[in-house]
Amino acid sequence: MDDADKTALGHPQSIPGLVARNAQRLARRPAYREKEFGIWQSWTWAEAAAEIRALALGMLNLGLAPGDHVAVIGRNRPAHYWSMIAAQMCGAVPVPLYQDAVAEEMAYVLGHSGARFVVCGDQEQVDKVLEVQPQAPNIEQIIYTDRRGMRKYDHSRMNALADVQAEGRTAERRLGPELDARIAALDYDSICVMLYTSGTTGKPKGVVLSNRNIIETARNTCDFDDLNHRDEVLAYLPIAWVGDFIFSMGQATWAGFTVNCPESADTMMTDLREIGPTYFFAPPRVFEGQLTNVMIRMEDAGRFKRWLFHHLMGVAQRVGPSLLDGQPVGLGDRLAYGLGKVLIYGPLKNTLGYSRIRVGYTAGEAIGPEIFDFYRSLGINLKQLYGQTEASVFITQQPDGGVRADTVGVPSPGVEIRIAESGEVFYRSPGTFVEYYKNAESTASTKDAEGWVATGDAGFFDDATGQLRIIDRAKDVGRMADGSLFAPKYVENKLKFYPNILEAVVLGNGRDYCTAMINIDLGAVGNWAERNNIAYASYQELAGHPRVYAAIKAHVEEANRSIAVDPMLSGCQIRRFLVLHKELDPDDGEMTRTRKVRRAVISEKFADLATALYDGSDHVQTETQVTYEDGRKGLIRARLKIEDAEIQPGAPVAMAAE
Repeated sequence: MDDADKTALGHPQSIPGLVARNAQRLARRPAYREKEFGIWQSWTWAEAAAEIRALALGMLNLGLAPGDHVAVIGRNRPAHYWSMIAAQMCGAVPVPLYQDAVAEEMAYVLGHSGARFVVCGDQEQVDKVLEVQPQAPNIEQIIYTDRRGMRKYDHSRMNALADVQAEGRTAERRLGPELDARIAALDYDSICVMLYTSGTTGKPKGVVLSNRNIIETARNTCDFDDLNHRDEVLAYLPIAWVGDFIFSMGQATWAGFTVNCPESADTMMTDLREIGPTYFFAPPRVFEGQLTNVMIRMEDAGRFKRWLFHHLMGVAQRVGPSLLDGQPVGLGDRLAYGLGKVLIYGPLKNTLGYSRIRVGYTAGEAIGPEIFDFYRSLGINLKQLYGQTEASVFITQQPDGGVRADTVGVPSPGVEIRIAESGEVFYRSPGTFVEYYKNAESTASTKDAEGWVATGDAGFFDDATGQLRIIDRAKDVGRMADGSLFAPKYVENKLKFYPNILEAVVLGNGRDYCTAMINIDLGAVGNWAERNNIAYASYQELAGHPRVYAAIKAHVEEANRSIAVDPMLSGCQIRRFLVLHKELDPDDGEMTRTRKVRRAVISEKFADLATALYDGSDHVQTETQVTYEDGRKGLIRARLKIEDAEIQPGAPVAMAAE
C-alpha cells in the first residue's frame, strides 16, 4: 500500500494504530477491566497504550523479529490481548491457542506455526509448552503472566510478563526508535493474526488474516449496529476463536469500547451480572444452558410462582418480539406485558446479566427457535449472524426490525453472497482471509482467483424476507433411501431445544430412516433426579435409567411432530435412538474445542452403536476409550438400550425430494 492509499483511508491501518488513536481521543475512557481476587481493576486507553508499548519494547529487547510468530495461551486477560497487540507492533504475528487444548493439539499448532515466542497464562500452560517443546523446536522464549508456582523453573529462556514490561520501559530510549519504525511499517496488508480452525475434518488450518480483513470488518459491522465507545463487552470466549478476536480486538479498538475480562470461567455468570454488557455474543449452548437453569429453578418454585411465571411468559412470547421490533400491540397486551416486566422479565434479565444489552448475537451453531424467541420475548435484542474464521467472522447478520428465528440475516456491509447450483453458499468481502498458512492447495480449493470463498454450507435466500437460510453443512446434507432430504443438524437442533438433551448426533444418509445418539445434560437431568428421589452414582447410570429414557423418548417424539410439518425435511424424523453412556468430549476427539461434532470420528468410534440402531437390536454391548482429566486413558463398558420412537405422517416423499 502506497502513501496515497493510506491517506485516502483516513484512519489507522493497523490495530496498534487504532490503539494509539484511542489513547489520544479516548484517553480517559476505560479500555480494559479485569476482575482479580474479587476486585475489578481498570485501565484507560492511555494507560493500556503505555502497558502495551512497554511489553512491545520488552519483546524487542528479547529479540522478537518481524515475521516471527508469537503464540498466546491463556484465559481472557488484558495482558493477553496486550501481548497480541505488542507482537503486532514488533512486526510479528500473534497466534492465540485454546487454553484447554491437550498437549498433542498444542504441539501441532506450535510446530506448524514455528512460534519463537510463547506467552503463557500460568504454570499449567508453561508445563504443556515445555512438554511439547521437542515437537516445536523453534520456541526460544516463554513469557508467563501469573508468577505462582514458577519460582523453581529454569529462567534462562523464561520471563515473567511484568519483568518483560519493566525491561521494556528501561529500554525505551535505546529501542524506542526501532519500535516506532516497525509500527510505521505496518499497513493494511500486514498480517494481523493467525487463527487455527477447529479441525472438524482433519488437522487445523492456520487462517492468515490481515489488518485489512479485521479493520474493514470491524468498521462495517460497528456501523451496522451503531457500536461506539460507550458500549461494554464481556470477553469470555476462547481467545483462539475468531469471534473473540473480532469482538475483543477488532471492534473494540475500532469503536473504542470497553473489554471486560471475568475472573475465571467459574465466575463468568456472576461477573456478567456485575458488568451488565451492552453488546453481547454467546453461542447457542450458553443461551440453552441459561434457559435450562431458569426452568430448573422454576420447577423448584412454589405453585403460585410457577403459575405466574408461565402465564406472564405466555404473554411475553405472544407480544414481546412485536414490541421489540416496534410493531403495533393492543393496549391490553401492553399493560399485561408491562406487569410482566415488573414482576418477571426485568428481574429475570437482571439475574441473567442482560439488563443493559442493546445488541446481542448468537452464532456458531443454529439456535432452537423456541430458545431464540424466549430471549427476544424478554425484550433482549438478540439476533443471529452467520460467519466463519475465513471471513473474519461476519458473512450475514440480522438488522434491527428484521429478526427471524429461521434465518441468519442479510449480507453484512461489504459482503457479496451467491448460491451455487449445488446449494453451497459462496461469499467474498473485505474480510476474506489471505491464505491458509503453508497450505497453498487448501487455499486454492477454498478461495478462487476472484476472491469467492466456498463456505461448505448449504443454504438459500428466503423469498419472503431476502435473508439467508442455512440448512446444514453441504457435506452433511444428503438423501434418505427414498430420496427425501437428509439434514442432520436441523434435527439435532430440534432435539437440543429440550433442557434434558445436551448433544445429539443424527444418522440416516442413504438409510431407510433416521436414528440418533443422544447425550443427556447432567445438570438438568441430575436436578430432576434429585427432585424425584432417584439415586445414581455416575453419568452412565443416570443416562441408562428407565425414567430418563422415557423422558428422552417423549422429547424425540415431540421433535418428530415438529419435523413432520416441514415438507422438505419430514423424512428426517427419528425412528430409533439410544442414550450414550458418556458425554462427547473434545479431549476424546469427538468434538472440536468450539464444541462442534466431529462426525467422522463418531462414525468410526461408535460404529457398533450405529450398526445396532439399524439391525433391529434392542440392546448393544459397547466398550469405549476415554481420557481422564489427568491425561490418562481408560475404558468404560456399558450395555445400552435402543428405543423406538413414534413417526408422524408428513409431506409425501415425492414432494420432499423435489
